[in-house]
Amino acid sequence: MKAISIRQPWAWLIVNGHKDIENRSWRTKYRGEVLIHASQGVKTIEYVRASTLANRLGITLPEIDAFDTGGIVGMATIIDCVEQSESPWFFGEKGFVLADARPLEFIQMKGKLSFFETGIEPAAIKRG
Repeated sequence: MKAISIRQPWAWLIVNGHKDIENRSWRTKYRGEVLIHASQGVKTIEYVRASTLANRLGITLPEIDAFDTGGIVGMATIIDCVEQSESPWFFGEKGFVLADARPLEFIQMKGKLSFFETGIEPAAIKRG
C-alpha cells in the first residue's frame, strides 16, 4: 500500500476524523486508500499552530509528547485534489480531500517524500 508522511499533530487530526484535507504544494491524480505515516518528532510550532485551530473548532489535542511518530498511524481515502475549499483545514496551494480516516495499530517505519510504497498488504492492517 501507498503511504504519505505527515507531521504530527496533523496526522493525528486526520486519522481521528477531524482534518478532512491534507495541504500540499503539488497536485495528485491518485485516488484511493493511503496509509498515514507520522513523521519523526513533533515540532513545537506545528503543535501550537494545530492546537490553536483545533481549539477554535472544539477539538482538544493530546499533549505534545503523546503522539506516535516515525511510523504508520492510520489510513484514509483520497477522494479529490482541490485548489480551494470551504474546509477550515484548507490553507495550502492544493488540498487532498480525505474521507473514511481511521487510526491503525502503530507500525514503525521510516518515511519518504511524496507517496511511497510500504510493502504492507491490506490484509495485514490492524485497526488501532
